[in-house]
Amino acid sequence: MPKITVGTVIKLAIACLLVGLVMSVLGLDPSDILGSGKRIVDWFIETFAGFVSGAGTYILLGAAVVLPIWLILYFLKAARNRD
Repeated sequence: MPKITVGTVIKLAIACLLVGLVMSVLGLDPSDILGSGKRIVDWFIETFAGFVSGAGTYILLGAAVVLPIWLILYFLKAARNRD
């Protein structure tokens, strides 16, 4: 595991200072960032749930066409192999 040196701590402090300054200039605070993260997660969950429910509908719709065709071909092949 790498050692945490004084130089690393100083670099982190400078990075935090600069990011904090930029955020202050832009009028952002940590609650804005956390709120945005929550909205992104909520959007992702809603989108995924919509995809799953839509996919289920498409699967059932396709099955109404594909399965009867597959069954016919399956029984035809079974009848040919029986001879």
